[in-house]
Amino acid sequence: MMISSWRRRRAARREGKLQQQRNDNGEIELTVPRDFRCPISLDLMKDPVTLSTGITYDRENIEKWIEAGNFTCPLTNQVLRSLEPIPNHIIRKKIQDWCVENRSYGIERIPTPRVPVTSMEVSDILSKINVACMKQNGKGCLDLVLKIKSLAKESERNKRCVVSNGAGCALSEAFQAFSRASFDENVAVLEEILSALTIMFPLDVEAKGFLGSASAMRCLIWFLSSGDLSRRRNAVLGLRELVSTDERKINELSDMEGAIEALFKLIKDPICPTSTKASLLVIYKIITSSSTKEKRVKKLVNLGIVSLLLETLVDSERGICEKALGVLDGICNSEEGRQMACNNALSMPVLVKKILRVSNLTTDFSVSILWKLCKKEKTEDDASVILEALQVGAFLKLLLLLQVGCVEETKDKASELLKILNLHRNKMECVDPMDNFKDLKRPF
Repeated sequence: MMISSWRRRRAARREGKLQQQRNDNGEIELTVPRDFRCPISLDLMKDPVTLSTGITYDRENIEKWIEAGNFTCPLTNQVLRSLEPIPNHIIRKKIQDWCVENRSYGIERIPTPRVPVTSMEVSDILSKINVACMKQNGKGCLDLVLKIKSLAKESERNKRCVVSNGAGCALSEAFQAFSRASFDENVAVLEEILSALTIMFPLDVEAKGFLGSASAMRCLIWFLSSGDLSRRRNAVLGLRELVSTDERKINELSDMEGAIEALFKLIKDPICPTSTKASLLVIYKIITSSSTKEKRVKKLVNLGIVSLLLETLVDSERGICEKALGVLDGICNSEEGRQMACNNALSMPVLVKKILRVSNLTTDFSVSILWKLCKKEKTEDDASVILEALQVGAFLKLLLLLQVGCVEETKDKASELLKILNLHRNKMECVDPMDNFKDLKRPF
């Protein structure tokens, strides 16, 4: 009887059925059958695929292996004849059946995985998008764009396949093609193309060429000025992509009617942190790279950019804080910008508070702005800004900064600031820098 029982258990193990062991507490422990485990991770396979060598792995693990530059089978070390793993439906079905049989032990059935998209399928969809663009078939193009977008969002593996097969360039070309006609007539397809494009960022040079065409950029500005939140968000992300490396595009954008006003509005009425940071970055590029930046800065100052930035800085996250200070630093290169900053009650408390508080970059920008404002008043009879800086603890903060250490340029500006402030210390008793905001109504 005992021999017969042992033979049955051995036969069950050979068939890949449940193996059970009792632990020290007498509880039954499950052992995943060997054939169901990935040779790389030794975990239960969720999406078993077989290589050209005949060995089965979990798709996620073997794709990571191949993407790392390995072209051999991990188990046999044989060179792979094909890098496309084939789904092993038989093993997957056996794993699912095993999960169902042992659900009483807490085993959950693995879902049937979606078959990843292939390069051939992606190329076919992109070719059809190109044909739809040539025929100005907005409805047909819209359906195809929705399909490619859905595939890209389905998994990281699909996204890599879509991007590597030139989807960014094809979609940018389609955006350009439909933007040449009436925006109102093609708004649905243009909106969907732009939404899909944001998944493909960063774009290559050719794709940026299409998206940066005059008609496409005008469409982006039109979207940026619309009331729809998703359009505005995607539009500013598209503009950020264009101005990241191309100064010519920055100049073209600066000259487009309504562009600066729309970017300003996106900061004033924020949608999300991502869009706010993108808008600040585009504005920073405009005021630091544009050949006619003085005119742009004046327009922004007249819109109220200085007070808006200072209010934003009172309680913002690191990324927004750094970019807002960068824009304010650029604005303060102009006489109008410095004057507006000097006249704002938030300037000194906010700038001094940011030193050594958020990041090295915010410290550098804050010191730079303080230096510009105090240098301005050094040559004038009115030293109210310098006295205010002393009152909120700038002298002690700058001394601490020099002790802690900073980049050479910031160190030089901090040293010069200390000399300027020191000339007026006898006129104003410094207070604790931690009390910078005690008289402000807004929380920090």
